[in-house]
Amino acid sequence: MTEDQERVVVIGAGVGGLTTAALLRQAGLPVTVLEAHVYPGGSAGTFYHQGYRFDAGATLAGGFSPGGPHARLAEILGLSWPVRPVDPAWVVHLPGKTITQWADQEQWEAERRQKLPGTEGFWRTQEMLAAQAWDIATRPFPWPPASPTDLWTLARAIRPATLQAAPYLLRTTGSLAAADDAEFCLFLDAQLLISAQATAKEANALYGSAALDLPRRGVNHVSGGIGSLARTLADWFRAHGGDLHYRQQVESIRLQKDGTAVVRTKKGMEVQAGRVVANLTPWALVELLGEDAPAGLRGKVAKTPATWGAFTLYLGLDDEALPNDTADHHQVIVDAERPLGEGNSIFLSLSGRDDASRAPAGQRAATLSTHTEIAPWWRLKETDYPAYEARRAAYAERLLAAAEGAVPGIRGAVRFCLPGTPVTFERFTRRPLGMVGGFAQKSLFAARGPGTGLENMWLVGDSVFPGQSTAGVTVGGMRVATAVLRQAGI
Repeated sequence: MTEDQERVVVIGAGVGGLTTAALLRQAGLPVTVLEAHVYPGGSAGTFYHQGYRFDAGATLAGGFSPGGPHARLAEILGLSWPVRPVDPAWVVHLPGKTITQWADQEQWEAERRQKLPGTEGFWRTQEMLAAQAWDIATRPFPWPPASPTDLWTLARAIRPATLQAAPYLLRTTGSLAAADDAEFCLFLDAQLLISAQATAKEANALYGSAALDLPRRGVNHVSGGIGSLARTLADWFRAHGGDLHYRQQVESIRLQKDGTAVVRTKKGMEVQAGRVVANLTPWALVELLGEDAPAGLRGKVAKTPATWGAFTLYLGLDDEALPNDTADHHQVIVDAERPLGEGNSIFLSLSGRDDASRAPAGQRAATLSTHTEIAPWWRLKETDYPAYEARRAAYAERLLAAAEGAVPGIRGAVRFCLPGTPVTFERFTRRPLGMVGGFAQKSLFAARGPGTGLENMWLVGDSVFPGQSTAGVTVGGMRVATAVLRQAGI
């Protein structure tokens, strides 16, 4: 076999792509990573602007506790993450009530008994399901299965205790809670929207239970911003002989008669490889393949509705104007009667006071974000740009007003403000239409695997199960690396 046939091209230096690339390189395969941007991380990247380091999308990372995805990957590769535990993970501000998501289990139990009385039955079931989900995640668990080998791997991963979760496979998280407790249902909806892209009535019970348990599973602050995770992987990859190129946006993938693929960038760079891993959305992969895209993949993409987008504010703040005792991360629900998203629910993250790399002296970087539908932004941008700008300004004001309820004085502390819409997100992350977060986790049996319909090509990232979060895409990257190595006979 030639080196071209052995080579793997990874398109995109997000956490999922770099995880796959590092594991393949460790196994001895020649690997080339092509990244469109000037830094790694994608939606979990950190960009530098006017003296600040802003997290582009994700701001918190979990899965560092023993057995968690990041902990396992660090052990396999022999690397150290630049992280420290966060407690509380975040503070939830409901209308008239504040609930602290403590990382410490005893503090969390005391908090929920006081603030969410009458819900202990739900939490006992949730913790049982979460324990099973996290236990499964510590072993190879290729879901959904794509081959007899995957089925055998799944069978070996199941333990007698795992069967406790079987009756809940077709249930939603909301079905475990009392439907007449509106405040508790709002709390669940808010947590699951940011972790499962779905509300409690929609989110699968097993997945939702694991997502609700995330604050107790090693949530960490990342020194230098969330992008330091990808930077750590990129540095390891290059130090171990990996080939990583920035500013190389892929424009096409051409399949060859010998079974290889030629990946071409907009700058004219061409890499021939026997296998391709796409750290992209399915829409983006279909576009790159053009006529070579399998009919099944094209059909699925055509029938799949667009996912959420995000409206984001990147703020530079005067630290002296902020409360001394405020937590670094907050979730705010403004109006219990309105749907979540569109500024009615926001997530606010402040850079740590001890992280001087994030902002000029005496200041802090902050990211505010809310879920938003992408279509209105694109329609206005293309048909009425003044209205697009007015909507952007209105959303910025909406997010600042919400943030003021969590961190009094934050509006007066603003020294720099940069808004971002789905249009902005597409330009800087190359994600079609600026879609973020992956697919809503409504059914385990509708989960999307990494297969593309092409024998030598896989998807990785938040579009494949288990979906969003740096921990989720790390699990996906480990699965894809296993599949590639199995096919290579390694």
